[in-house]
Amino acid sequence: MDLTIKGGEFIALLGPSGCGKSTALNCLAGLLPLTGGKITMDGKRIDDLPPERRGFGMVFQNYALFPHMSVRRNIGFGLSMRKVGKTELNRRVDEAIKLVQLTEHEHKFPAQLSGGQQQRVAIARAIVLEPPLVLMDEPLSNLDASLRLEMRTEIRRLHQSLGLTTVYVTHDQEEALALADRLVVLRLGEVQQIGSPEDVYAHPTNAYVAGFMGYRNMLRVTVESVDGENAVVTGEGVRLAGVNRESLPSGAAAVAAVRPEDFSLVVPNAASTENTVSAVVEIVEYHGREQAVEARLPSGEQLHVRTNSRLAPGDTVQLRVPVERVLIFAEGSSS
Repeated sequence: MDLTIKGGEFIALLGPSGCGKSTALNCLAGLLPLTGGKITMDGKRIDDLPPERRGFGMVFQNYALFPHMSVRRNIGFGLSMRKVGKTELNRRVDEAIKLVQLTEHEHKFPAQLSGGQQQRVAIARAIVLEPPLVLMDEPLSNLDASLRLEMRTEIRRLHQSLGLTTVYVTHDQEEALALADRLVVLRLGEVQQIGSPEDVYAHPTNAYVAGFMGYRNMLRVTVESVDGENAVVTGEGVRLAGVNRESLPSGAAAVAAVRPEDFSLVVPNAASTENTVSAVVEIVEYHGREQAVEARLPSGEQLHVRTNSRLAPGDTVQLRVPVERVLIFAEGSSS
């Protein structure tokens, strides 16, 4: 990993379990030693400093609160360890409690709080130190869906209002897109892409990143012809034009990546069949305004589609996708 983080940035380390996200965070925190390279802050090398001398704030997945301490004492613990004066300590703890909206709960113990409230305490404990860097290791993964959304907004609000510099670990691409200024997508300990959420979402650098950013359909195809930045690919029952993201030559084995929501239903007997595929509907899930559909291509490959149209298992459908929404990558780059 070679990464420069600017003051005030929100960086998300994104990837599946075992890709190296938490390892990178723990190296930054000083909880793991480096086996190579270096970490500098403001031009000074810090990887030889113990964790307590780096002065970073850390928010853990499991909160790591002291059960025998009140909310107020938990938040002020780090300041006490730094021998901050009582007046200054109380002022900063008061501000932190107010920021995370826990004023009514300051004398309660962790066991008396909900999961979301405990997470707020953990965040307050990190920011009360006024650290140069806040490290967050999947802090929302133990919360239910609605609380996760609420806390996501809260974290972004605190980051902006306090001007924090934040490194945030997550496996949830939606969470990363919503929070981060830049994403760092990791795979097996190696960086695959660094960029803004918009750039990584719309222009993934390879099939692995595409799959992680919502391109659920990875169709096995062969490049038939190349025309500048575009190419035509074919497979069993499939012929599509798309964007040749890796400049593959004719004859190359490839995958065509398409998001489920980029397919649209073609009316029967349509005049044009350009960039269409035929599939048989197998499973339909009702998601309110739309349906999540699993269909089967002639090759036997599964196809994921999201549509406002009402479909039923057994329906044969023609699906069209715009050329610019088909991304063509080298085969094998998605695993």
